[in-house]
Amino acid sequence: MSENLTYKDSGVDIHAGYETVRLIKDHVKKTYTKGVLSDIGGFGGMFQINKDDYEEPVLVSGTDGVGTKLMIAFKTGIHGTIGEDAVAMCVNDVICQGAKPLFFLDYIATGKLEPEKAAEIVKGVANGCIKAGAALIGGETAEMPGLYGEGEYDIAGFCVGIVDKKKIIDGSKITDGDVLIGIPSSGVHSNGYSLVRKVFFDHSNYSTDEYIDELGSTLGEALMVPTRIYATLISDLISKFEIKGMANITGGGFYENIPRIFPEGITADINGDAIAVLPIFKLIQREGNIQDDEMYSTFNMGIGIVLAVDAGNAQEIMEYMKSLGEKPVVMGRTVRREGGLKICRG
Repeated sequence: MSENLTYKDSGVDIHAGYETVRLIKDHVKKTYTKGVLSDIGGFGGMFQINKDDYEEPVLVSGTDGVGTKLMIAFKTGIHGTIGEDAVAMCVNDVICQGAKPLFFLDYIATGKLEPEKAAEIVKGVANGCIKAGAALIGGETAEMPGLYGEGEYDIAGFCVGIVDKKKIIDGSKITDGDVLIGIPSSGVHSNGYSLVRKVFFDHSNYSTDEYIDELGSTLGEALMVPTRIYATLISDLISKFEIKGMANITGGGFYENIPRIFPEGITADINGDAIAVLPIFKLIQREGNIQDDEMYSTFNMGIGIVLAVDAGNAQEIMEYMKSLGEKPVVMGRTVRREGGLKICRG
């Protein structure tokens, strides 16, 4: 008689899934806001919108992952912030339309589910949601033996925000002579890691646990700094000032993302000297012998969000952010001309 096979024999342990749910439940509940109607374990997450708060409510959605930053997490064993990165990558896109994040869902896939590691990742997701003011109302943890190597996993997320139709920020009001204000990033964020790995681990022979004086940390710690979440700051700014456009400096760096917010016929001159390039980017550029244009088309270089504002409001907005402890920079102006973005120096 043939052996009686079980699902566990195929590499899927449903009891590990149950244990993961038990471990993450408290983290998830910490993110709940007043709109949450469902609890963990349901088939669908439910969220109620307060219709009295909006005349014409518009939902704004975004989905993303963290790319090959995961491979640095595997090398370093740092998994507690990668979930925060997943939240940031989605939320920082959604807020650029002026939306307030409402809720978030995550998806984690792995070859063999390790409940403690999964709980550490979801704790990071919950921390990110708390920073964004979004509720974590659902998710999926998939065990797929044979698809992922030992210790490997992937994570992606999905965020929904809301904005009144009349308050949508779409860049259509941007005109010649507007000021571009840059808000600092926390580090590499979650873009460009394929080049980062090429520079440090293929082209050079660095170790993630190597302490580097100019970084003030190990290389791995510097590369695993979580992506900054700007939701609270942006929500505050748009409640007080007119912001004509916002760009999240994500994949594609300056050259791809800043022009996305401009109307036809408008571009910008960026003052490269005004940008305080973070030490990690200086190290990447030096070790990889990378040209400036390549750096600015791949990385955020120390600027996470770019605001387009009227020149008459720029100084007041700058002073207000400084009063909050921020270090904004006036990094350029819009111009009416044909051709692309220019980064100028000297």
